Amino acid sequence: MGAVVVAAGQGLRAGQPLPKQFANWRGKPVVRHSVEALAAAGIAPIVVVIPRGAGPIAREALRDIPGVRFTGGGKSRQESVRLGLEVLASAAPDLVVIHDAARPILPAPVIARLIDALADHNAAIPVLPVVDSLAHAKEAQPSDLMGAPAHREDLRRVQTPQAFRFADILAAHQGWTGEATAGDDAQVAQAWGIDVAMVEGDEALHKLTFASDFAESRPAVRVGTGYDVHRLAEGEELWLAGVRIEHTHGLAGHSDADVAIHALVDALLGAIGAGDIGQHFPPSDPSWKGAASHQFLSHAGTLVREAGYALGNADVTIICEAPKIGPYREAMRARLAEILHVDVSAISVKATTTEKLGFTGRQEGIAAQAVVSLART
Repeated sequence: MGAVVVAAGQGLRAGQPLPKQFANWRGKPVVRHSVEALAAAGIAPIVVVIPRGAGPIAREALRDIPGVRFTGGGKSRQESVRLGLEVLASAAPDLVVIHDAARPILPAPVIARLIDALADHNAAIPVLPVVDSLAHAKEAQPSDLMGAPAHREDLRRVQTPQAFRFADILAAHQGWTGEATAGDDAQVAQAWGIDVAMVEGDEALHKLTFASDFAESRPAVRVGTGYDVHRLAEGEELWLAGVRIEHTHGLAGHSDADVAIHALVDALLGAIGAGDIGQHFPPSDPSWKGAASHQFLSHAGTLVREAGYALGNADVTIICEAPKIGPYREAMRARLAEILHVDVSAISVKATTTEKLGFTGRQEGIAAQAVVSLART
């Protein structure tokens, strides 16, 4: 099964500095959301129809997604779909789904319902009922006067993706006569004599159209905290905040036991509601034995960016009697900033003791705590 994703429009009404399909939305380009969903459903190849000259930005937006091909669009949506189908023809899929990139949330159950419907029909579309009262606009001037009522029971809201037997929809597009002004591919199919089945759609398939659609409801600022402890032991290396320190003892743990990074990772994950370090890198997994903790921090930073946030600042406190942290503080700040791809001014590292009280006071272990703030991008 193949797919055509229509991303060839200019999206000017959305008020973005670039076509809306490439604008950032919830941490990634709009077009990437639905293409990832199609790829996750096992659909390939995926032909993405883009504006002429938009190759570099499109390739960057969809990098690392397998099975993606690109082609330039036409003067209308209908023409762009035809061009995409003709590129897809070389793969000769039995079935195809056609989707608008401006609908970024693509629930897997909708895809499944469409595919199921094609077992008995040549075309299927997702629809939702109309819940508001409807009326025609009065033909006479002024046109803002209400005309005859429309019967909502007879109407449905049509969404994408729309699914077809590939040979049928390609023939329907290539056989179209007249201006290419069809509102969607179901209209093209119906004009070719293809019956179109309707399946249940999803409100999540909302189309991003206006600037208000990009006004995020997520909090502008989020805060997270983290805390970690590791035991000091002979014969272990001592890693703190990504810096190796010469010391009589090191920290023992499944990975390199860098308590400062572990606390910072938990703070970042907590700020975006993504669990904790143990969920992402379980100590029961032998692949992480002795692993460098910078991998964990890099992963957390990626998740933060994908959630649509950027690090505002991070404040890390290391709690120990020895070694002295002061001589290494600036190197620690620089290393953490490097891993997170932020300016060093966003990173604070400091140390304190417990006045020889408790396990840290007895030099049995080292603890660390971290606080981060994230700003919505």
